[in-house]
Amino acid sequence: MEAKIFFGDVEVTKTKTEEIKNPYTDKVVSSYPVCNESDAKEALKLAKEAFVKNKEIPLSQRVLWLEDVIKKLEENQEDIAKTITDEVGKPITFSRVEVQRCIETLRLSISASIEQHGETYNSDAMPSGRKTLSFFKRVPIGVAVLITPFNFPLNLIAHKLGPALISGNSVVLKPTPEAPLTAFKFAKLFIQSKYHSPNALSVVYGDAAVGSALVKSSIPRVISFTGSVPVGKIIISQAGIKKVSLELGGNAATYIDESADLEVAAKKCALGAFANSGQVCISLQRIYVAKKVADTFASLLASEAKNLVIGDPYDEDTFMGPLIDEEAALRAQNWVQSAIDEGAVLLSGGEREGKIFPPTVVGKVTDGMNIVCEEVFAPIVSIVEVEDFDEALEKINNSPYGLQYSIFTNDLKNTQRAIEEFECGGVVINDIPTVRFDIQPYGGTKLSGIGKEGPKYALEEFTEIKSIVIC
Repeated sequence: MEAKIFFGDVEVTKTKTEEIKNPYTDKVVSSYPVCNESDAKEALKLAKEAFVKNKEIPLSQRVLWLEDVIKKLEENQEDIAKTITDEVGKPITFSRVEVQRCIETLRLSISASIEQHGETYNSDAMPSGRKTLSFFKRVPIGVAVLITPFNFPLNLIAHKLGPALISGNSVVLKPTPEAPLTAFKFAKLFIQSKYHSPNALSVVYGDAAVGSALVKSSIPRVISFTGSVPVGKIIISQAGIKKVSLELGGNAATYIDESADLEVAAKKCALGAFANSGQVCISLQRIYVAKKVADTFASLLASEAKNLVIGDPYDEDTFMGPLIDEEAALRAQNWVQSAIDEGAVLLSGGEREGKIFPPTVVGKVTDGMNIVCEEVFAPIVSIVEVEDFDEALEKINNSPYGLQYSIFTNDLKNTQRAIEEFECGGVVINDIPTVRFDIQPYGGTKLSGIGKEGPKYALEEFTEIKSIVIC
């Protein structure tokens, strides 16, 4: 099935298209029209024109709009889930979870918008002031450009699109080229709704040239991007004076201390490291373990990894499918081999079969190895032995990234120190750093990004404060 361009409410196709093959079967599952800079400019022009009317539409209608999309999603959950699996190879059980999370994200967008409010302030609080009726309110920012990745091709659109539309903006969406049909089907639910705001949403596809045309334009007032650090840096350099929200890479870490329940920790760490084939910004990549329990924990984790079901993503029992493409699998294999050449020990996995890279646990890893310094975005986790939490804390924080970290401990002092001293956007106690609830404020520090997701917090990115003084 072919995805189509949406110039506002109008579906458009082109002669030149690109095919998408399922990463597991290598069969063609979808296609999309190849867009160019002119298409980006046309979508932006329509969005700018539409915003004049969109911002006047009452919140009650926008609520009905999202509720209608939720209803249609609930009716088509299996079809959307299968489309995700078709395009990116995510195991079908996890694709169903993503659809359910998308529904919840839209519900959260509705409730956050209803609860959002301004406030009054006392203009006579200082001697230079005087008594007035003074307050501020939040208003839609204008045109929003949303650029989304392949690893959660539905829910990460929802995290941007729900807050952007419910707050009254017009949107141009450029979804990942790897999952165009997922985005098209989702966008179509908005555009075909009887409550929709005319031309409020456009969808274009394409490469860096299309992205640059969207980012450089003076029309959008906010760019919301989820993806890699190199692309994030390009966006920052090109965007000019506008809001920019970036959810970038991570190098998630955890510490296992002597007081932790090692069996529970091993089970959870296997989930955090290998779910979605490690293609998650907060996928567990670095595990720092107290030396006294390091060998025991490493054995438990390797055993958990070997017991995971890998293979056909359409099989109900499959935990882990293929990586997104051959290049990703080759890179994973090279990184593991590089670590072994430098003295690391392979405890499980490590041997690629096409695009399948098995759950891989690497032990005896040291600080300078690329496998712990950079984001691997693959099902690889490294075990580093440390003397105590002091050493772990220093090593965990010694990263250019700062998305989410965690600790497994029954020591209250270590818990308190982790909360206060981890240099990151989110801290998890007694679970993996891969834990993310769609309701939470989510986003990192340092190279991991700027701004927050989670509908309540994303609304701040898609609105601006207007101050009013009545004298």
